[in-house]
Parts: sequence; structure tokens; C-alpha cells
Amino acid sequence: MSEMRLPRRLLASIGAVLAGLLTTVILSVATDAVLHATSVYPPLGQRMSDPLFLLATAYRIVFGIAGGYVAARLAPDRPMQHALALGLIGLALSTAGSLAMWEYGPAWYSLAIIASAIPCAWAGGKLNSLQPAKPA
Repeated sequence: MSEMRLPRRLLASIGAVLAGLLTTVILSVATDAVLHATSVYPPLGQRMSDPLFLLATAYRIVFGIAGGYVAARLAPDRPMQHALALGLIGLALSTAGSLAMWEYGPAWYSLAIIASAIPCAWAGGKLNSLQPAKPA
């Protein structure tokens, strides 16, 4: 019986972290699209002003916290570790994205996104720990 539990638990863990990642990415991309469509952001290919990059940083922080919360909430056990696993994935992806897109925005923006990945995931995990326990 324990042979059946391990793969299921592993799949549940992967699913929890993947759900957190998708939450963060989908919310970020959708918000970017809405802000471009409503002309808050300039057309794609044109550089944004620093205040607009600050806006992007602010909502990415909120969405990073939401992703950490989702990962922790859906985790089969050890919710904070799942949130932090998401933070490590976010750190890797934001570093890769920053390296690829370095010349398209200010350095502080790239560094802020990289630096916020783990703290946001931790905050989402912490927020989950303040919620009532999910039913077994």
C-alpha cells in the first residue's frame, strides 16, 4: 500500500507546485495583456517608463504571493516546503528571463523580480498557514 501512496503523493506535490506556478504566470500574462490592450502600457516593442515597470513589479509581487499560497494550499503535506520549491523555480525562471530580456527594461526591475521570487513564495506559504486547516 505504501508503494501506491508515494507516487500519488509525489504527483500531488508536483501538481501543487505547478498550480502555483500557473497561477503566477497566468495572472501576470493576463494583467500585462489587459494593460497593453487598454493603452496603460505602450504597444509591444516599445520600452515602458520606470513608473510602469514599478506597477509591473507591484502586481508581480502580489501574484507571486498568490502562487505561493496556491502551492501551499494544494500541497499534500509540508505546505511551506512546496511554496519554497515554487520560489526556487521562480528564482530560476526570473533569472533566465532577466538574462534574456536584460536590455528591454531597467536593471532594477530585473533584479527586483529575481530578488522577490523566494520572499513572495514564502509569504504565500505563510498566508496559507494562517488559514484554517483544510479537511483531510
